[in-house]
Amino acid sequence: MARMILASLLIVSALVLSGCYNIDSGASQLKIAPVEVSVIKSSEADLVEQVVVSRREYRQVLESLMAHYENAGNSMKLGWTMNELASFDKVIRYNYIIDAIVAGPDLRANESIELATYKYLDIVKIENQAKALLVIYNEDLLRQALAKYNGFIREYPTSDKIDDCAFRAGGICEYFKDYTIAVLYYQRAYQWDPETENPAKFRAAFILDQYLSRRSEALELYQDIVDRGALGQRYVDFAKERISMMTQSHETLE
Repeated sequence: MARMILASLLIVSALVLSGCYNIDSGASQLKIAPVEVSVIKSSEADLVEQVVVSRREYRQVLESLMAHYENAGNSMKLGWTMNELASFDKVIRYNYIIDAIVAGPDLRANESIELATYKYLDIVKIENQAKALLVIYNEDLLRQALAKYNGFIREYPTSDKIDDCAFRAGGICEYFKDYTIAVLYYQRAYQWDPETENPAKFRAAFILDQYLSRRSEALELYQDIVDRGALGQRYVDFAKERISMMTQSHETLE
């Protein structure tokens, strides 16, 4: 009996000492040493830009290291770099300065550019492919389309398609529940083309009203939709109903 107890204790001790770690996992057990950082003379924009650049450089160096181990035939370290890269890609990246994501309000969608139109339609195809299953969207393709819409706006800032790009980008952000950014895209759509055929102003008002509780801004947009009546009767009717509900029930407007 004593031998059985002793054997059990030895087994438990071995398990405790060995832990649940994989052999040669490559994971460092050392804590990252803190680094003194001076931010006194740095603006928020500068710091955020440094974060973005550092993310990009870190990924590029990690990919180079992965290629090195692949060429060297070092499968163990190749696996480590692949795991680290996969973990890095899963890290949430926050948009610290939302306005920096979208071009400013002063662009004008007033030039018909044939090549730009073809490129725009190609991006729409990617977005449509992402939505091919109707119920389940391909989120990687949606992100690809979003990046391309932004790239289009940078490349063709005077194209008559930039308001369409902004509207569709807003829709993608709305799908991902990035409501504040979605509103900004919708605002840019009707700022860049005040006569846009897209219901950008309605989508902005709806999100401000229903999700962000910025109802004074929503009320102003709803009223403009009613006054202009350009988006179609169903949008006007909804706007009238919300105006009536907010004013009669004294909903909090801010």
